[in-house]
Amino acid sequence: MMSAQQPSTKDDILQFLLKSGQSTAQALADSLGVSPQAIRRHLKDLQTEELVEHEAIQSGMGRPNYIYQLSVKGRAQFPSQYDQFAVSLLDTLTETVGAEQVAAILRQQWHRKAQHYCETLGSAPLPDRVQQLVELRQAEGYMAEFHHGEDENTYIITEYNCAIAQVAASYPAVCGHELAMFAVALPDCQVERTHWLVRGENLCGYRIHKK
Repeated sequence: MMSAQQPSTKDDILQFLLKSGQSTAQALADSLGVSPQAIRRHLKDLQTEELVEHEAIQSGMGRPNYIYQLSVKGRAQFPSQYDQFAVSLLDTLTETVGAEQVAAILRQQWHRKAQHYCETLGSAPLPDRVQQLVELRQAEGYMAEFHHGEDENTYIITEYNCAIAQVAASYPAVCGHELAMFAVALPDCQVERTHWLVRGENLCGYRIHKK
């Protein structure tokens, strides 16, 4: 999240890129009143943090010009109301069509997502599928990682944040759907929950064991 204290030059760069869409280092330096050398150092750090990305634009025979923009992770640093909107929408649906109908809609949504995971992972060896599943979760905003369990056929996936935390707090059934989704995505494995953020723990954990 953006710092609540005195904004730093890095914060200023992120805010400028959010408003402008794209910019060169020189344009950033001119707008922020900072030297181009300092801007380039900050941009390098922001790229290392995966908050900013760039592309090279070739014009003529000289050196390419680098255009910088926010990455998906960079945009996520700014506050949004997506979770609140989702919870409000689910509340309205519950009042309109009833809790059972909303539960059925949520099951169908997670089933579609599970099928997408399953098709994406394919029939690769289990280590490759677990790694790709974690990468899919990371792309969705989860701070996910995995490591080996007690043997070569067991893996532990840990997620240190929840991309749908407010939805899960109001509708904890979605966590059960996520567990079932992992089981569909890895049909040759037994999947069980080991930790649960909604239960007050500091992460969500899943144990995956090849049957």
